[in-house]
Amino acid sequence: MIDQIITLAFEEDVATGDITTNALIPENSRAVATLTMKANGIVSGLEIAGKVFSRLDKDIICTPYFKEGEKVSQGDVILKVEGNFRALLTAERTVLNILQRMSGIATATALYVKETEGTQTHLLDTRKTAPGMRILDKMAVKAGGGTNHRMGLYDLALIKDNHIKVAGSITRAVQQVRDHITPGVRIEVETTCIEEVKEALTSGADIIMLDNMSTSLMAEAVRLVDKKAKTEASGNMTLGRIREVSATGVDYISVGALTHSVTALDISMNIQTGL
Repeated sequence: MIDQIITLAFEEDVATGDITTNALIPENSRAVATLTMKANGIVSGLEIAGKVFSRLDKDIICTPYFKEGEKVSQGDVILKVEGNFRALLTAERTVLNILQRMSGIATATALYVKETEGTQTHLLDTRKTAPGMRILDKMAVKAGGGTNHRMGLYDLALIKDNHIKVAGSITRAVQQVRDHITPGVRIEVETTCIEEVKEALTSGADIIMLDNMSTSLMAEAVRLVDKKAKTEASGNMTLGRIREVSATGVDYISVGALTHSVTALDISMNIQTGL
Protein backbone atom coordinates (compact mmCIF):
# COMPACT_ATOMS: atom_id res chain seq x y z
CA MET A 1 0.00 0.00 0.00
CA ILE A 2 2.87 2.37 0.75
CA ASP A 3 4.40 1.63 -2.64
CA GLN A 4 1.04 2.40 -4.26
CA ILE A 5 0.82 5.73 -2.41
CA ILE A 6 4.27 6.71 -3.67
CA THR A 7 3.39 5.64 -7.22
CA LEU A 8 0.21 7.71 -7.20
CA ALA A 9 2.01 10.70 -5.72
CA PHE A 10 4.55 10.67 -8.56
CA GLU A 11 1.84 10.10 -11.16
CA GLU A 12 0.01 13.25 -10.06
CA ASP A 13 3.10 15.41 -9.41
CA VAL A 14 5.75 14.29 -11.89
CA ALA A 15 3.79 12.52 -14.62
CA THR A 16 5.86 12.87 -17.83
CA GLY A 17 8.75 14.58 -16.06
CA ASP A 18 9.99 17.49 -13.95
CA ILE A 19 10.42 19.97 -16.81
CA THR A 20 12.11 22.67 -14.71
CA THR A 21 14.64 20.44 -13.00
CA ASN A 22 15.42 18.49 -16.15
CA ALA A 23 16.10 21.71 -18.04
CA LEU A 24 18.48 23.14 -15.43
CA ILE A 25 20.23 20.18 -13.74
CA PRO A 26 22.68 17.90 -15.60
CA GLU A 27 21.38 14.34 -15.70
CA ASN A 28 24.20 12.67 -13.76
CA SER A 29 25.04 15.43 -11.27
CA ARG A 30 24.88 14.67 -7.58
CA ALA A 31 24.06 16.72 -4.50
CA VAL A 32 23.54 16.62 -0.75
CA ALA A 33 20.32 17.84 0.87
CA THR A 34 19.26 18.28 4.47
CA LEU A 35 15.74 18.31 5.89
CA THR A 36 15.31 20.65 8.82
CA MET A 37 12.51 21.15 11.36
CA LYS A 38 10.89 24.57 11.39
CA ALA A 39 8.76 23.76 14.44
CA ASN A 40 8.86 21.64 17.60
CA GLY A 41 7.06 18.32 17.63
CA ILE A 42 7.24 14.57 17.02
CA VAL A 43 8.86 13.32 13.83
CA SER A 44 7.20 10.60 11.78
CA GLY A 45 7.73 9.26 8.27
CA LEU A 46 11.51 9.27 7.86
CA GLU A 47 11.53 5.69 6.57
CA ILE A 48 8.79 6.59 4.07
CA ALA A 49 10.83 9.60 2.94
CA GLY A 50 13.70 7.24 2.18
CA LYS A 51 11.40 5.06 0.08
CA VAL A 52 10.26 8.09 -1.91
CA PHE A 53 13.80 9.23 -2.68
CA SER A 54 14.96 5.72 -3.58
CA ARG A 55 12.13 5.38 -6.08
CA LEU A 56 13.97 7.93 -8.25
CA ASP A 57 17.52 6.95 -7.30
CA LYS A 58 18.06 3.39 -6.07
CA ASP A 59 21.57 4.27 -4.91
CA ILE A 60 20.54 7.27 -2.82
CA ILE A 61 22.01 7.46 0.69
CA CYS A 62 19.59 8.55 3.43
CA THR A 63 20.94 9.26 6.90
CA PRO A 64 18.24 9.91 9.51
CA TYR A 65 19.28 11.72 12.69
CA PHE A 66 16.17 10.81 14.67
CA LYS A 67 14.07 7.71 15.18
CA GLU A 68 10.37 7.39 14.44
CA GLY A 69 8.33 9.05 17.18
CA GLU A 70 11.18 11.04 18.74
CA LYS A 71 10.80 14.62 19.89
CA VAL A 72 12.36 17.23 17.60
CA SER A 73 12.95 20.95 17.96
CA GLN A 74 12.93 23.84 15.56
CA GLY A 75 16.29 23.91 13.76
CA ASP A 76 17.00 20.19 14.11
CA VAL A 77 18.30 18.47 10.99
CA ILE A 78 16.28 15.27 10.80
CA LEU A 79 17.57 13.73 7.58
CA LYS A 80 20.57 14.02 5.27
CA VAL A 81 20.24 12.75 1.71
CA GLU A 82 22.99 12.23 -0.86
CA GLY A 83 22.22 11.23 -4.42
CA ASN A 84 21.24 12.25 -7.91
CA PHE A 85 20.55 16.00 -7.95
CA ARG A 86 17.50 15.64 -10.19
CA ALA A 87 16.03 12.94 -7.95
CA LEU A 88 16.39 15.12 -4.87
CA LEU A 89 14.58 18.06 -6.42
CA THR A 90 11.88 16.01 -8.14
CA ALA A 91 11.05 14.04 -4.96
CA GLU A 92 11.19 17.08 -2.65
CA ARG A 93 7.52 18.03 -2.58
CA THR A 94 6.26 14.45 -2.23
CA VAL A 95 8.71 13.82 0.62
CA LEU A 96 7.75 17.01 2.43
CA ASN A 97 4.01 16.42 1.97
CA ILE A 98 4.31 13.01 3.60
CA LEU A 99 6.76 13.99 6.34
CA GLN A 100 4.87 17.15 7.31
CA ARG A 101 1.49 15.40 7.45
CA MET A 102 2.76 12.38 9.38
CA SER A 103 4.75 14.52 11.82
CA GLY A 104 1.72 16.76 12.34
CA ILE A 105 -0.44 13.76 13.18
CA ALA A 106 2.21 12.31 15.51
CA THR A 107 2.61 15.65 17.26
CA ALA A 108 -1.13 16.08 17.82
CA THR A 109 -1.43 12.48 19.01
CA ALA A 110 1.31 12.99 21.59
CA LEU A 111 -0.57 15.96 23.05
CA TYR A 112 -3.72 13.87 23.50
CA VAL A 113 -1.80 10.89 24.88
CA LYS A 114 -0.19 13.12 27.48
CA GLU A 115 -3.65 13.91 28.86
CA THR A 116 -4.23 10.20 29.58
CA GLU A 117 -1.07 9.80 31.69
CA GLY A 118 -1.70 8.02 34.96
CA THR A 119 -4.76 6.18 33.63
CA GLN A 120 -5.36 2.86 31.86
CA THR A 121 -6.99 4.58 28.87
CA HIS A 122 -5.57 4.18 25.37
CA LEU A 123 -6.02 6.77 22.65
CA LEU A 124 -7.47 5.43 19.39
CA ASP A 125 -7.50 6.77 15.87
CA THR A 126 -10.50 6.40 13.52
CA ARG A 127 -11.28 5.83 9.83
CA LYS A 128 -11.52 9.61 9.33
CA THR A 129 -8.36 9.69 7.24
CA ALA A 130 -7.43 11.16 3.87
CA PRO A 131 -8.50 8.69 1.15
CA GLY A 132 -5.53 6.57 0.12
CA MET A 133 -3.35 7.83 2.99
CA ARG A 134 -4.77 5.73 5.81
CA ILE A 135 -1.81 3.47 6.42
CA LEU A 136 0.51 6.48 6.72
CA ASP A 137 -1.95 8.35 8.94
CA LYS A 138 -2.21 5.39 11.28
CA MET A 139 1.54 4.84 11.34
CA ALA A 140 1.86 8.46 12.44
CA VAL A 141 -0.71 8.00 15.22
CA LYS A 142 1.32 5.05 16.51
CA ALA A 143 4.51 7.14 16.35
CA GLY A 144 2.81 9.73 18.56
CA GLY A 145 1.97 7.11 21.19
CA GLY A 146 -1.59 6.35 20.10
CA THR A 147 -3.20 2.99 19.40
CA ASN A 148 -4.50 1.98 16.00
CA HIS A 149 -8.20 1.08 15.88
CA ARG A 150 -9.52 -0.95 12.96
CA MET A 151 -7.74 -0.36 9.68
CA GLY A 152 -10.97 -0.60 7.71
CA LEU A 153 -14.36 -2.23 7.42
CA TYR A 154 -12.85 -5.70 7.22
CA ASP A 155 -10.95 -6.26 10.47
CA LEU A 156 -13.47 -5.35 13.19
CA ALA A 157 -17.26 -5.36 13.11
CA LEU A 158 -18.63 -2.02 14.31
CA ILE A 159 -22.41 -2.01 14.67
CA LYS A 160 -23.69 1.57 14.50
CA ASP A 161 -27.11 3.16 14.78
CA ASN A 162 -28.12 2.55 11.16
CA HIS A 163 -27.13 -1.11 11.41
CA ILE A 164 -29.22 -1.48 14.57
CA LYS A 165 -32.24 0.10 12.87
CA VAL A 166 -32.02 -2.40 10.03
CA ALA A 167 -31.63 -5.38 12.36
CA GLY A 168 -34.37 -4.20 14.73
CA SER A 169 -32.34 -4.30 17.92
CA ILE A 170 -28.80 -4.46 19.26
CA THR A 171 -29.27 -8.09 20.23
CA ARG A 172 -30.36 -9.13 16.75
CA ALA A 173 -27.63 -7.09 15.11
CA VAL A 174 -24.91 -8.69 17.23
CA GLN A 175 -26.24 -12.18 16.58
CA GLN A 176 -26.50 -11.69 12.82
CA VAL A 177 -23.01 -10.26 12.62
CA ARG A 178 -21.55 -13.00 14.80
CA ASP A 179 -23.16 -15.65 12.58
CA HIS A 180 -21.55 -14.04 9.55
CA ILE A 181 -18.00 -13.17 10.59
CA THR A 182 -14.90 -15.29 11.04
CA PRO A 183 -14.40 -16.55 14.62
CA GLY A 184 -12.03 -14.29 16.52
CA VAL A 185 -13.14 -11.07 14.84
CA ARG A 186 -14.29 -8.66 17.55
CA ILE A 187 -17.67 -6.96 17.59
CA GLU A 188 -18.15 -3.39 18.77
CA VAL A 189 -21.56 -1.80 19.36
CA GLU A 190 -22.37 1.91 19.39
CA THR A 191 -24.55 2.97 22.32
CA THR A 192 -25.99 6.32 23.40
CA CYS A 193 -27.70 5.52 26.72
CA ILE A 194 -27.52 3.12 29.67
CA GLU A 195 -30.30 0.87 28.36
CA GLU A 196 -28.38 0.35 25.14
CA VAL A 197 -25.20 -0.33 27.11
CA LYS A 198 -27.04 -3.03 29.08
CA GLU A 199 -28.33 -4.64 25.89
CA ALA A 200 -24.93 -4.52 24.21
CA LEU A 201 -23.36 -6.14 27.25
CA THR A 202 -26.00 -8.87 27.42
CA SER A 203 -25.65 -9.54 23.69
CA GLY A 204 -21.97 -10.34 24.13
CA ALA A 205 -20.36 -7.35 22.44
CA ASP A 206 -16.59 -7.29 22.80
CA ILE A 207 -16.37 -3.49 22.84
CA ILE A 208 -19.09 -1.02 23.79
CA MET A 209 -18.82 2.44 22.30
CA LEU A 210 -20.14 5.22 24.53
CA ASP A 211 -21.14 7.71 21.85
CA ASN A 212 -21.60 11.40 22.64
CA MET A 213 -22.39 10.71 26.29
CA SER A 214 -21.80 13.14 29.14
CA THR A 215 -18.80 12.36 31.31
CA SER A 216 -21.02 11.36 34.23
CA LEU A 217 -23.05 9.01 32.01
CA MET A 218 -19.87 7.42 30.72
CA ALA A 219 -18.68 6.85 34.28
CA GLU A 220 -21.98 5.11 35.06
CA ALA A 221 -21.65 2.96 31.94
CA VAL A 222 -18.09 1.94 32.82
CA ARG A 223 -19.23 0.86 36.30
CA LEU A 224 -22.09 -1.12 34.76
CA VAL A 225 -19.86 -2.90 32.24
CA ASP A 226 -17.40 -3.70 35.03
CA LYS A 227 -14.70 -5.00 32.64
CA LYS A 228 -17.02 -7.62 31.11
CA ALA A 229 -16.31 -5.85 27.83
CA LYS A 230 -14.01 -3.07 26.67
CA THR A 231 -15.40 0.47 26.61
CA GLU A 232 -14.65 3.23 24.13
CA ALA A 233 -15.56 6.89 24.56
CA SER A 234 -16.35 8.60 21.27
CA GLY A 235 -17.76 11.89 20.05
CA ASN A 236 -16.75 15.43 21.01
CA MET A 237 -13.41 14.23 22.38
CA THR A 238 -11.53 17.53 22.49
CA LEU A 239 -8.05 17.92 23.93
CA GLY A 240 -9.46 19.80 26.91
CA ARG A 241 -11.83 16.95 27.72
CA ILE A 242 -9.53 13.95 27.45
CA ARG A 243 -8.29 13.94 31.04
CA GLU A 244 -11.73 13.96 32.64
CA VAL A 245 -12.99 11.27 30.25
CA SER A 246 -9.99 9.01 30.87
CA ALA A 247 -10.66 9.40 34.61
CA THR A 248 -13.98 7.55 34.14
CA GLY A 249 -12.02 4.35 33.56
CA VAL A 250 -12.85 3.85 29.87
CA ASP A 251 -10.47 1.54 28.07
CA TYR A 252 -10.27 3.66 24.94
CA ILE A 253 -10.94 7.18 23.72
CA SER A 254 -11.24 7.62 19.95
CA VAL A 255 -10.38 10.98 18.42
CA GLY A 256 -11.20 11.65 14.77
CA ALA A 257 -9.42 15.02 14.85
CA LEU A 258 -6.03 13.29 14.96
CA THR A 259 -6.35 12.53 11.25
CA HIS A 260 -9.28 14.51 9.84
CA SER A 261 -8.03 17.93 10.99
CA VAL A 262 -4.30 17.62 10.44
CA THR A 263 -2.00 20.59 10.99
CA ALA A 264 1.21 19.86 9.12
CA LEU A 265 4.47 20.24 11.01
CA ASP A 266 6.67 22.62 9.04
CA ILE A 267 9.82 21.08 7.54
CA SER A 268 12.20 22.49 4.91
CA MET A 269 14.61 20.83 2.50
CA ASN A 270 17.77 22.61 1.41
CA ILE A 271 20.39 21.60 -1.11
CA GLN A 272 23.68 21.95 0.73
CA THR A 273 26.23 20.91 -1.81
CA GLY A 274 26.44 20.04 -5.46
CA LEU A 275 28.87 17.14 -6.04
